[in-house]
Amino acid sequence: MHQQLPIPTFYAPKSVCEVYRVPYQQRATEAATWSKKHQIEPAYHDRQKIGLLLIDVQNTFCLPEFELFVGGTSGTGAIDDNVRLCKFIYRHLGTITEIVPTMDSHTAMQIFHPIFWIDEDRQHPQPGTTITLAEVEGGLWRVNPLLKYGLSQDLEQLQQHALHYMQKLSQEGRYPLTVWPYHSMVGGIGHALVSAVEEAVFFHSIARQSPTKFELKGSNPLTENYSVLSPEVLDTVNGEAIAQKNSSLIDKLLAFDALVIAGQAKSHCVAWTIENLLTEINAVDPSLTEKIYLLEDCMSPVVIPGVMDFSEQADLTFQKFKAAGMNLVCSTELNFN
Repeated sequence: MHQQLPIPTFYAPKSVCEVYRVPYQQRATEAATWSKKHQIEPAYHDRQKIGLLLIDVQNTFCLPEFELFVGGTSGTGAIDDNVRLCKFIYRHLGTITEIVPTMDSHTAMQIFHPIFWIDEDRQHPQPGTTITLAEVEGGLWRVNPLLKYGLSQDLEQLQQHALHYMQKLSQEGRYPLTVWPYHSMVGGIGHALVSAVEEAVFFHSIARQSPTKFELKGSNPLTENYSVLSPEVLDTVNGEAIAQKNSSLIDKLLAFDALVIAGQAKSHCVAWTIENLLTEINAVDPSLTEKIYLLEDCMSPVVIPGVMDFSEQADLTFQKFKAAGMNLVCSTELNFN
């Protein structure tokens, strides 16, 4: 069994609620010293390659003052999750071979933001609005005509794509289109990793001499991208590709001897990423699910009191993952032999 390490003294649980500049040079020096003190080998020596996939652990989802804070059923979900996540990274510093953080990355004019849609009064939908196939077919919601300039596309094509998009979501059993607040905006503070998590990831990178592999997702204006492995809709009404699945990342994740997954939100980006991963595993070798570990105490579902609650749906989805052979675990219980 791999030895669990102590937690560095600079880490304070309250820091997961703060936005701060990580003192990189200081942490790098401390990480090098930490490695020598605890005899932590460089990651390339690992006989058992263990990956940690961190899904969208960004300010926009993890801090209450930002746009899409994932409070979960407790109201403090993402905060508590990240306290446990940081401890998990530090305790397993000598075990985790590589960390792969995904970054939800958006601009204003995207299909799930208010500016994309207008009603008959030329009003944009409010954040939290669910747009259905019937509403688009009936003309209740249509594409903002001014977007043809910003997106350099014909308005009729955009409208046809919108209808096609809603049809694909319905046919494939996806979530209906939700209009989200502007969030994870590229270049903004909300896009950044939670500072305490960034600090832990950086410390790991130096201590293990293992480059962090950041994966950006969600910049295509014509499709949602809950999963880092594949957008919700891949083609236009004419069958032309607008996006593609992330085959290189899929191959990388499946190459690990064990893959640990945490992040936000359990009901959306985490669930859909794991769903896509399960599809890929089943196409190769269903027994590979046994090497997937889902840190359930380091993720929370989307719950907006009085508006939407995906907690039950998330739990049912994760039971399906368990039935498929994946391991549902707590961060304090997980050890690798």
